[in-house]
Amino acid sequence: MNELIGRVFSFEKTTFPASGELFNKLTTHGQFPKALMISCADSRVVPEQILQAQPGDLFVCRNAGNMVPSYGTQLGGVSATVEYAVAALGVRDIIVCGHSDCGAMKALSNPVGLERMPNVKAWLDHGAAAEHIVSTCKGHLQDKERVRAITLENIIAQIAHLRTHPSVASAIARGEMALHGWFVDIHAGQVLGLDGDTGHFVPLREDSPLPVAMPASRRIADETLVAEAAE
Repeated sequence: MNELIGRVFSFEKTTFPASGELFNKLTTHGQFPKALMISCADSRVVPEQILQAQPGDLFVCRNAGNMVPSYGTQLGGVSATVEYAVAALGVRDIIVCGHSDCGAMKALSNPVGLERMPNVKAWLDHGAAAEHIVSTCKGHLQDKERVRAITLENIIAQIAHLRTHPSVASAIARGEMALHGWFVDIHAGQVLGLDGDTGHFVPLREDSPLPVAMPASRRIADETLVAEAAE
């Protein structure tokens, strides 16, 4: 703890003065983050470091297993953060970010010992679909391969939950919201992104288009089209 406190002093004496103009702008004009990242609380995964973000760039919500409860199932910090980011801050990109060697995903894969942590057990129920998909569709996977598969499926599941939130659903309908699914391999130092067209996670590369789980695209269905289809 003393080491961490020492870094606070360093922030006050060095970091803050060196970025005085930026902090003055943020306190004067407010925040306009470019994206909301929903990531795991794991201490080895730092969203701001992954995106090389400066203060004001990124709105962050962290929890065990990067879960997004479906709207109405559990009111709390995640739902409030999503709503505020979209409705108040106007964020147009949301990233659900999982990672390798995730303790929450290991617990989903093998829930032994969760009886001692009833709150954790209940929270992980938001990822039950991911575990069920892997168990029923990829039952041959074991150990690390099984955990990795659950982690990837969980990212997809949480994006689906995210779409049930009214603020997100309306932004998607207006064509103002893109959703992203990322997997951070902390062993390889690599970030994979979900390609919504293929369903595959592919490496993010400078010379390749950014894989997007759900690109921003205005919904084309309206009363006129519905009427034409009915004729």
